[in-house]
Order: sequence, then C-alpha cells, then structure tokens
Amino acid sequence: MTEAIEMHNVGLRLGRHDFVFDCRLPAGAIIAVTGASGAGKSTFLNLLAGFDTATRGRILIGGKDVGDQHPSERPVSLVFQDNNLFAHLDVFTNIGLGVHPALKLSSSDRLAIEAALEKVGLAGFERRMPATLSGGERQRVAFARALVRRRPVLLLDEPFAALDPGLRSEMAALLIAMHRDSGNTVVIVSHDPEEVRRIADYAIFIDQGRIAVAAPIDRFSTGEDHPALRQFLRIDES
Repeated sequence: MTEAIEMHNVGLRLGRHDFVFDCRLPAGAIIAVTGASGAGKSTFLNLLAGFDTATRGRILIGGKDVGDQHPSERPVSLVFQDNNLFAHLDVFTNIGLGVHPALKLSSSDRLAIEAALEKVGLAGFERRMPATLSGGERQRVAFARALVRRRPVLLLDEPFAALDPGLRSEMAALLIAMHRDSGNTVVIVSHDPEEVRRIADYAIFIDQGRIAVAAPIDRFSTGEDHPALRQFLRIDES
C-alpha cells in the first residue's frame, strides 16, 4: 500500500507570501519536510491534505490528480501536533471517528480499533478520556486513529514538538515500527535535524516558499552546499 506524491508547479499565494512547489516524493518512504519558520512547511502539508487549495499546478498521489478532491476523499490521514482529540469522547470513540464520522462501526471495525490500540501500546485504554492521558499517550491514540483509517499516505505536522526528548525518541521509534508494518508513504514536518536524520529515508528543505533541496537522507545530511540547509543541520562551515 504505497503511493508516490508529485507536485507540478503547484502555486498558492497567502497574504504577501507566494508558494510554488515542484517535487516527486518516493513511494513507501518516510519523508521529512524541514525549513525555517514561515518557509512553507505547513502550507506544503495543507496542500497535500486539501486544507489549502492551489491556484495553479497539479497534485498527484499514486498517479491520480487529487487537486479537486475534498480532504475527506483524499488517500491521506493526518496526525497533528495537538493530537486533535475530542475531550468529551473516550479513546475508543475518538479512534472510531477515524473509521466512520457517524460511528457506524461493524464488528470488524471494532476489532480493528482494539488491534490498533494494542499495536500502539494502549490495550485496555478504550474507555479512558483524553484528559486522563499523558502527552505521549494522546499521541499514541492519534496514531491508532491513523492506523484504522488504512490510508496509503500519512501526513504528520510536527507531531512530537510538545513532547520531552525521551518521549520524542519513543514516539519516533513507534512511527518507524508502524511504517515498517504498513509500508505506507509518510510525510512528517520536523524542526529537529537529529530527528530528521534518525527517522527519514528522504527529506526536502523548503526555503522562502520553494523546495530548495530534495534528496535521499544520506545526501540531504551533507547539506547539499545550500547555506540555509547547512545552518539548519548545524553543519560547521569553518
């Protein structure tokens, strides 16, 4: 279940900022999206998800143009930094909404939710409320919801930013394990160069609304002779 992602001259203007993206991202890889604040990382993700609409260009997922598709119709799942859980609903229901927004769940759907919770280490948490969970546990619930959606592309917008270093490493390891099982295409926004090196197979660097560097992680990690990327990677220029 893998899908390549392509952007062909995808353009969008937000306020005084112009964004133009061109890329072809490999299927079945963990792809990190990096860059300075305001460079366009979240805009890039929002265009893929359908939350922002391009004024020109084409977005293809698995060879299919998704530019006119509603976010719910696109073959993607999203995990946000704030987990996007409903505080008044228990864990099982929060995950069930990922399967069907009206919670019309079959017996196989319910088994899939239980299996997803077990996979992320939260078996028995079905009736817990989000307020009773730690930050890492809430992020695991968000991962479980993404698992049950069974979409070929997983988009993550700085999902570990609010976690302490130990939990960041733990959640990164869980993401890698989930990816190993599913073989899906993962696109993750990250500000942490060490995290990028640790989890990504491929990475892109966005600079002033453009993709300045796109390369496999071994090449990307050299800085590709791009000063802003080298600064992000904290590569000594001396």
